[in-house]
Amino acid sequence: MYVRRSAAVLAAAVVIGAAAPAIAADSSPSASPKPTHPAELYGTTDPTYDGVWRQSLAMLAQDTVGVKPAPKAVDWLLTQQCADGAFAPYRADAAADCDAKTLVDTNNTAAAVQALVALGGHDAATSKAVTWLKSVQNKDGGWGYMPGGASDTNSTSVVIGALTAAGEKPADVRKDGKTAYDALDELALPCKGDDGGAFAFQPDKKGKLLANADATAAGVLGSLGKGLVVSPGKDAPATRCVSDGLPAAQQAAVNGAAYLTAALAKDGHLTSALPGAEDQPDYGNTADAVVALAALSGADAAEKPLRWLEQNSAKWAKQSGPAAYAQLILAAHATGTDPRDFGGADLVEQLNATGPAPQAAAKATNEEKSKDDSPFGVWWYVGIFLVVGIGIGFLLSGRKKGPQA
Repeated sequence: MYVRRSAAVLAAAVVIGAAAPAIAADSSPSASPKPTHPAELYGTTDPTYDGVWRQSLAMLAQDTVGVKPAPKAVDWLLTQQCADGAFAPYRADAAADCDAKTLVDTNNTAAAVQALVALGGHDAATSKAVTWLKSVQNKDGGWGYMPGGASDTNSTSVVIGALTAAGEKPADVRKDGKTAYDALDELALPCKGDDGGAFAFQPDKKGKLLANADATAAGVLGSLGKGLVVSPGKDAPATRCVSDGLPAAQQAAVNGAAYLTAALAKDGHLTSALPGAEDQPDYGNTADAVVALAALSGADAAEKPLRWLEQNSAKWAKQSGPAAYAQLILAAHATGTDPRDFGGADLVEQLNATGPAPQAAAKATNEEKSKDDSPFGVWWYVGIFLVVGIGIGFLLSGRKKGPQA
């Protein structure tokens, strides 16, 4: 559920009450302000709309491989939080209080919660953020991208992940008696039809649900009550849409996974279809689909798209930056794959290089420097021990022989 659609377009659509479909390709508003690149932030592109998102994903991915982010990177994330608990995607002046003009949203807030919970020691910040998320829940039980916006599958699902990470039970978080699972159920397509089992992002202007692969990958995780970081699931692989026989949330997850499995069957990847542009492989949504399929049924269910990513995602990840590297690491983690040898690439090293040096890397560098600063090499010490050992050998040999008569 990578926020690769234009956050500005979504925000505008939500504010005026329109139901905007998810846009599958990376995009940046043409009227974006002059970009700034804080040294504490991962990536060098304009952080206006995704600063907190990519920071959170980067640190979540690092945590899965035992890498501790630099303290200043964590501090930067914390400074993006407003007093009411919400996170803005990017606050250029963190010293200024948030006001009515500060754009905050559920996606960045939920991602920050998941990252800060994983890192530990930030209970006050995550508690305030969860309280804010609960306060902007819609009457249908779901969440929109911005407070007051119509519920969508992606936002509802990433909030479910935040609630779960924070120790809440999403089924107990209600608005007018409705839960997030009720909202997701309303956004799932019935089994009849070619796209049965898929999730829509939102209903279109006529109220029709249109299948959306990005939303479906998010909806599977949301229906399972899982966040951005998952372990391999143990359910049987989903091959067809089922109309009954399972609890509603599990059935929605199974059906969404069946849709993704069918969509990935031919080429091993999902496709980005944008008006006026040729269809192209959708790397980000394919990575999300791997996580979703693995979360339900384990690594085998996601093997084909995972292998495709290993062979084809390097250029995309390099161009897209830290969030892309993080997505691939999370896909590797979900399937038990080594992210340090992902199609021959070390994703962890590549991710670390996009931001401030993590604690572990800094420590290792200092240790290596300490060794290098020594006026003597390793072999000098080896030689010393050999000489000492020979001397001790002579002494022991003399003791064994004893005095000669």
